[in-house]
Amino acid sequence: MYRSHTCGQLRSRDVNTTVTLAGWVQKVRNLGAMTFIDLRDRYGITQLVVEEHSAEEVKQTAAQLGREFVIQATGKVIERASKNPRMETGDIEVSVERLVILNRAQTPPFTIEDNSDGGDDLRMKYRYLDLRRNPLKNAMILRHKMAQSIRTFLDSEGFLEIETPYLIKSTPEGARDFVVPSRMNPNEFYALPQSPQTFKQLLMVAGYDKYFQIVRCFRDEDLRADRQPEFTQIDCEMSFVEQEDVLEVFERMAKFMFKNTLGVEFDYPFRRMPWSEAMAKYGSDKPDIRFGMEFCELTSAAQGNGFSVFDSAEYVGAIAAPGCASYTRKQIDELTEFIKRPQVGAKGLVWVRLEADGSVKSSVDKFYSPDQLRKWAEMAGARPGDMLFLVADKRKRALSALCELRLELGERLGLRDKSKFAPLWVVDFPLLEWDDETQRFYAMHHPFTSPKPEDIPLFDTDPGKIRANAYDFVVNGVEVGGGSIRIHDAQLQHRMFDILGFTPEKAEEQFGFLMNAFKFGAPPHGGLAFGFDRFCSLFGGADSIRDYIAFPKNNSGRDMMIDAPSPIDKAQLDELCLTLTEPKK
Repeated sequence: MYRSHTCGQLRSRDVNTTVTLAGWVQKVRNLGAMTFIDLRDRYGITQLVVEEHSAEEVKQTAAQLGREFVIQATGKVIERASKNPRMETGDIEVSVERLVILNRAQTPPFTIEDNSDGGDDLRMKYRYLDLRRNPLKNAMILRHKMAQSIRTFLDSEGFLEIETPYLIKSTPEGARDFVVPSRMNPNEFYALPQSPQTFKQLLMVAGYDKYFQIVRCFRDEDLRADRQPEFTQIDCEMSFVEQEDVLEVFERMAKFMFKNTLGVEFDYPFRRMPWSEAMAKYGSDKPDIRFGMEFCELTSAAQGNGFSVFDSAEYVGAIAAPGCASYTRKQIDELTEFIKRPQVGAKGLVWVRLEADGSVKSSVDKFYSPDQLRKWAEMAGARPGDMLFLVADKRKRALSALCELRLELGERLGLRDKSKFAPLWVVDFPLLEWDDETQRFYAMHHPFTSPKPEDIPLFDTDPGKIRANAYDFVVNGVEVGGGSIRIHDAQLQHRMFDILGFTPEKAEEQFGFLMNAFKFGAPPHGGLAFGFDRFCSLFGGADSIRDYIAFPKNNSGRDMMIDAPSPIDKAQLDELCLTLTEPKK
């Protein structure tokens, strides 16, 4: 055996025990008569000491050590003269009697410390070194524990874990597929699954009424902090259920996860918020409800006073920012510049200051009387000492800008505490969304989402008003999961395909296998998928999912460590019947 104990295991109870440890050298401190070595593995750090009376061979070996050398040390556990309460093993050290270098190491390109001096690209290039650091090690442990908790809960509920294929058929709608050429079928391609959607529906047809898997999914889309080209879902489906049945099971699962992983308990039902309310109050279908500052529409109250910005706007909305009456001109200018950034998209920002003595000041007070400004404040729920911020534009654009402003203010005011969690379900989404450019409807979720039964007649009169039997699980402004009750009736599914612009031939080509399966008795069914990486980063208090994926891609979709994607040999291209062309500039 290379070791009798790990580097995080020894305590005062082990004093006078002879042990063998193995791991990486975190640090060496040569004090002349004595040398101290911090030895690290994934379980912790133990201090080794080479003393003046140690064997000469041990001293010579210790003199050769550098950071990240892999070593084996045998010796006796002794009590430390100077204890370190910050270390779990800080009451003891190991007096080294035998020291072996198992592998020498080059000086690492960045420090293997909790706060490293390496930049993102450098650490991603040497990801195997980055994974030695405690923050990433703890992220991997958290991910493991969460996966085990999920399996424990779903198994107790009677769910079966069933794998579905990675090489499937490319289908339209949604994000772009990653495609894989088939050597055995020249000029034909597989696609990597964006989700196991159709397969889990087929499992329902097959009679497996409770399915799940923790599964890799792939989407060829532009990246950001909470997106990766390959990501992991907790994918679930159930038969003979309505929406409330699905929400009940997975709300319990979420509560189980919070309690089991973080020790956070929720003794109340999660809020259910219609999509229309979320958009009107927060400008987002994934609202952060850890704090208030809900929007107030002031369109009718603000128009008709000769201020053209408001008079010409489709929508005028306001946020009451608590305690912000003390904001300086510089702070207001910063917010104005923030909201005018291209990614936010507002044209400007109007403010009303409510002084503690009851007086009001505003950037538009030459157009509005103090009483009118006070009326706005009253409508928005603002109090003396608060500040009102207003945005005017097309409704959709103004709501989006107010959403970004609200989140920015929440951050500045310390209202977005990562140790607090505010889960909710957003329900009653639109089934369809209209695209002006292509002049057609698209499925807001996917083509198999069931409409509300009472809204089915709207297919003939006003399809844009049809509500979906769809739901999203949102925590702290992050969409952690989403799903729907599925269409199980072939006639209704054909109606959905028709309104999405599928010809019968195209529908048969893309989804014929599913529609044929439905002819043999499809049960009512529904489910959802949680973004496992997002769930992990949320529980870990991080903004990015990257640290919760062992080997992630950068924002350009590249693996910096193995340098992928990369060209392939011409022989491989010929075998696959592929010819390369120069990309358009």
